[in-house]
Formats: sequence, structure tokens, C-alpha cells
Amino acid sequence: GIIEEHKAVRNRCGLFDVSHMGEILISGKDVLESLNKIITNDLKKLETGKTLYTLICNENGGIIDDLLVYCLREEDEYLLVVNAANIEKDLNWLKKNSLDNTIVENISDQYALLALQGPESKKVLTQLTDIDLNSLKYYNFRRAKVSGIEMIISRTGYTGELGYELYFEPEKAEKIWDKLLKVGSDFGLQVCGLGARDTLRLEKKLALYGNDINEKTNPYEAGLGWTVALNKGDFIGREQLLKIKENCCQRWLCCFKVKDRGMARHGHKVYSGAEKIGKVT
Repeated sequence: GIIEEHKAVRNRCGLFDVSHMGEILISGKDVLESLNKIITNDLKKLETGKTLYTLICNENGGIIDDLLVYCLREEDEYLLVVNAANIEKDLNWLKKNSLDNTIVENISDQYALLALQGPESKKVLTQLTDIDLNSLKYYNFRRAKVSGIEMIISRTGYTGELGYELYFEPEKAEKIWDKLLKVGSDFGLQVCGLGARDTLRLEKKLALYGNDINEKTNPYEAGLGWTVALNKGDFIGREQLLKIKENCCQRWLCCFKVKDRGMARHGHKVYSGAEKIGKVT
């Protein structure tokens, strides 16, 4: 059940299959200029082995997607991890807005993705990997072996806990899954589903595309203004985002607490006395 899985991740460790996420490889001579024109954050912050959380916005400042950018090779090759429902949309947007000497490839079928999350996750993964996980900082990644299989180990996750995301060949997924479960049994590892993933991210106020943010939402009202590097030079949506920041905001994405038992469901209206002040995302 979701409650048991949620508590396992907060107190021990949980294992999620999130292979539905999309992976897009973008490379070539003009990739730095192309990608920095498309994303809101500044790609120049990234060195090889580091990861960046960013948004892609349209010309009106609306959020097309939120994603992770992995710097595989500085100024030359980047891996974008995007929301599953947005793979085609993001792919088309990247192709449409990239410079000529930029190659954009959908390589989602080349990766399985497992998320090992929770305070005991480092102890579990240490049993199987050939690298010192103490040296792997938050939002960094390394190419390494887990149970003898080559993969990317990323110190990232969507739960607000210590955790890792593992990218590797789909053909090896069952072997890695079984190995993690076997080793993790000594640390209270629990298999978890997307229901628990949703409650865990919600508790930490991590936005979910399609629920809390979409093309009708801008970064500032969503509390994601920190991902917008207005001083990096021109990028898609910058002009409108400057105006939005200056006049922001008519609405905010915020947390609220339900006093008594009951569910605040998606789309429910929110009132302050008799005045309607918002809706549940």
C-alpha cells in the first residue's frame, strides 16, 4: 500500500521502476548555444559529471516541461531526462529550435531507469558498486558498474530523500532489480509504485508536470524562478519572463494543510470564507 511504501522511503529505502521517463541525447558543434537558447537555466554552470534542473518555456513564458540535463561531455554532449508524456513534444521543440550543427536523438528505448531512494539507499548500493558513493555529491553522476553492469549512477531523485537513479541497458533490468532486492532485504528495502512517488514528492513540494505546472503556468508563480537565468543572454521566453518577474504574480502555487480527515482532490475549489481563492492542483 501507498502509506507503507511512503514510510519505507522516509525511514529506510524504496525501489522504483521509472523506466517510463524519456531520454533525449543532444550533441554536436553548436549544442551549447542551441540548448542554452532553449532552456531557462544556464548550461554554462555545468561541467562533465554534473546535472542541472531546468525548465523549457514557450515564447509566452509558459512551461513546456521540467527536466534534468546531464553533462556527458562538456560543450559537446548532453543527456536530457524528460517527463514521459512530453517526449514527442520536447523532441519536436528541440529539433525546431536547435542550430544546424546540433543532433537531437530520442534514445528512451536504450535506458531502463531504477530509482533507489531513502536514508539506507547508500548502504544498499555500496554492496554492489565499484565506486565510493561518499564522493558522489548531490546532482552529480558517475559512470560505474553495479553488480558488474555498466551504468550511470546519478545522485538525484524525486522523493526529497538521499537516493540514486540508475541508467542502464533495458536487457539488464531484471538482473539489477533482483540484486538490489536481495541486498536490500537486510536494510528494509521495499518495492514502491508511482502512488508513493506522488505522495513523497508532494510532501516535499516537488512540482509534477501536468498537475502543478503546464504551459499555462510560468516559473515565477510556480516557485521555480530560481531556474530562470535572465542574465545569461537571450533564450526562448526571456522577454516575456522579464515582464512577468517585474509584475508577478496574480496567483501562486502554494501548500495548504487540511485540518480534519478528508481528501483535497485535484480540481477542488479553495475558499477563504465565502471567497473563492484558488483550486487544488
